[in-house]
Amino acid sequence: MKYYVVKYSGPFGFIKPWTAVRDSETFSQQFLTPSIVEGIEKKLFPDLLSMPGIQKIVGHRLSYDQVSGQQEVIQTRGWNSIKKGREFLFDRPKAILMRGILQNPILHLAFTSKEDATIAAKQHICLCRNEDMLYPDNIIEVKKEIFEEGKNDFPGFELVFEKNEKSFLVGYHRISNKPMYGWIKVVGQPVSSF
Repeated sequence: MKYYVVKYSGPFGFIKPWTAVRDSETFSQQFLTPSIVEGIEKKLFPDLLSMPGIQKIVGHRLSYDQVSGQQEVIQTRGWNSIKKGREFLFDRPKAILMRGILQNPILHLAFTSKEDATIAAKQHICLCRNEDMLYPDNIIEVKKEIFEEGKNDFPGFELVFEKNEKSFLVGYHRISNKPMYGWIKVVGQPVSSF
């Protein structure tokens, strides 16, 4: 069986951590959850918007140079009110979070159809934010086995979307609110050396 692998790259990329404690405790920046991959697929193939689940992407690999810690100011969803005389003052507390940004990420998306890979290779993608764009470089035609074990050609982190003894909870799907499970497959050297 052949895979048609589209290589995407860019100067930086943000992956949303899956827990409220953020990346400083979970290091969830290194893998893409099923809902992130599904979101990328729906962006590439908008005709699949009404179909739940991942239909065309059969594998992925994410590698990068390093994770750069960035501070971000956030506000709570609710408002605090304080009565001062006859007036109420409203305030939204602020906090600072540390978020990891991938530097020079490379994402390989594998398809079983050359037509699907060709459509995907004509579009940019985002890992989680619209401003963090990755652009297609080329399409690589390989045997499935080479992609699966391609330490030199396709290094990276891949979250395998299945539930078994190696799996852990990686979050809840944004649409269905069902738990998502997977286990991390590390192929080759996913973090580049300078």
